[in-house]
Amino acid sequence: MKNVLAALSIAGLSMVSASAFAGGDFEKLDTDGNGSISVIEASVSTSLTEQFADLDANADGELSKSEYANYEG
Repeated sequence: MKNVLAALSIAGLSMVSASAFAGGDFEKLDTDGNGSISVIEASVSTSLTEQFADLDANADGELSKSEYANYEG
């Protein structure tokens, strides 16, 4: 079951268009709508992935809107 969920998550993320990310729109990156960007959601961008640990100020594994505001993409 975990493998199926992982595959569906990856498939869903692959549908996020580059143009959605190009605008740096937090809501479009937050594909599950939980108010934060996970490492998996951030993986649509190499530069966001590279900066993720530095941006995640409270080290909870997710980026809040305020943490994401520091993203230089």
